[in-house]
Amino acid sequence: MTRDPWIGGGHKARMKLCAAGIALGLAGAYSLTHLLKAFLFGISAKDPITFASVVVILAAVALASSYIPARRATHVDPVTVLRQE
Repeated sequence: MTRDPWIGGGHKARMKLCAAGIALGLAGAYSLTHLLKAFLFGISAKDPITFASVVVILAAVALASSYIPARRATHVDPVTVLRQE
């Protein structure tokens, strides 16, 4: 059996959760921008570049935190792990 289905199957579910979290976070952040206007200097409270960069950074972190452990787990022999327990 190849390792790709093991990585891809769970990865899709985790990325769906990530997308839902980012969408809810963006909606909440956008709706609460009027509270943060006093703390922001040099940018507007609804700056699209800032919102887009946060989405890209969070998606990259979620992708790495999902892919790296799944990739590492596919390199472990299941029989060895079961014998150790």
